[in-house]
Amino acid sequence: MLDFIKEKLKNDTILVVSGVLAIISCFIIHPDKQYIDYINFKVLAILFALMLVVNALVRIGTFDYVTGRLLMKIHSEKNMSLFFVTLAYFMSMLLTNDVTLVTLVPLAIMVLSAFHDRRRLMYTLIIMTAAANLGSMLTPIGNPQNLYLFTEYKFKLGDFLIMMLPYSTASLILVALCVFVLNRTDKTVDEAVVNVPPTPQPIKLIIYSVLFIVCILTVSNLLDYRIMLAIVAAVIIIADRKAFAGVDYTLLLTFVFFFVLIGNLGRVEAIHDVLSSIVDKNTVITAVLSSQIISNVPAAMLLSAFTANGRALTIGVNLGGLGTLIASMASLITYKFYAKLERDECSSNNRVEKTQSRPTRRAARVSQSDKNHCAGVSKENGKGLSYLAAFTVINVILLIILYVMYLIVG
Repeated sequence: MLDFIKEKLKNDTILVVSGVLAIISCFIIHPDKQYIDYINFKVLAILFALMLVVNALVRIGTFDYVTGRLLMKIHSEKNMSLFFVTLAYFMSMLLTNDVTLVTLVPLAIMVLSAFHDRRRLMYTLIIMTAAANLGSMLTPIGNPQNLYLFTEYKFKLGDFLIMMLPYSTASLILVALCVFVLNRTDKTVDEAVVNVPPTPQPIKLIIYSVLFIVCILTVSNLLDYRIMLAIVAAVIIIADRKAFAGVDYTLLLTFVFFFVLIGNLGRVEAIHDVLSSIVDKNTVITAVLSSQIISNVPAAMLLSAFTANGRALTIGVNLGGLGTLIASMASLITYKFYAKLERDECSSNNRVEKTQSRPTRRAARVSQSDKNHCAGVSKENGKGLSYLAAFTVINVILLIILYVMYLIVG
């Protein structure tokens, strides 16, 4: 039991913490009929349906095929980096930042490893992560916090897009500049490094695309969320019921816990008044700082109970996705892939050195820099200290620039 709790704390810290806080709040405000009003069923339904449809599209190889086709004509390392960063930026607007990174990061590692430049690969992955987080802020479905805030503050779709467009546009320019600044030299290969994957099944592709449009209609308040959920669930059950396994149910449960916590805190007048006065003094700064500690999705949900300034809060939690590694939980996806790559490569090098004879070992041994690199990874228990340092520096710089822009644009 203790091992189970430790594993949950390690992998789903936000879920566990939010659950504990929600339970504690139930002792302050005892469960009653108002509890059901805490839950925003529309947000949960849209989030569930979008994850379901996107996972179905992933399962038929839609994004692998599109990415493979585009990569066939690229042979330069710098252009590859720019391609992955740009694709992450635009994909995240429709697929969410975490789905985008889960899809693209393994492919980027495979493709860029062909150039044998670890530092360049690391920089590309970091910029890709920033691009996914920043690109996702343009649309209500780009990330969970946007979907929640869009519904909570009853934004109109056009108004939301106009509000976020300046920051989104500036972000695209910034991440593109990062690629060129951090990739001053270039390498090329004679042949394409990927083969084009099989074409997705046309009928399923059409069906899932229509379902995605149905979800967008609900986000735009043109279709009731209950009808949308019934349509999406029924069709996926018939077409590919295994897609249900790809839904992030822990995220949905985390939302429920936060709904309960926020609802109860809002009914304690003293707590509500104090927190409201703090948040309203500078909503953007409060949102940015809170995101660095508890991540931007929980920050958005928690702070929304104490401010009516939806515009400032939305901008704040989206900019707050930059900074520390946990500021956006999507950033952890890339980090885990990179840390695993580091461990696997060093383990492979160690096995080679142990199994080869001494003369052969001299001929095939890894370079001294690789040895030092592996020693550093071992020393830090495979956690990639250089990645964390580079990630933080790049993200903080981007955050400062965009916040200054906010002070100017308002």
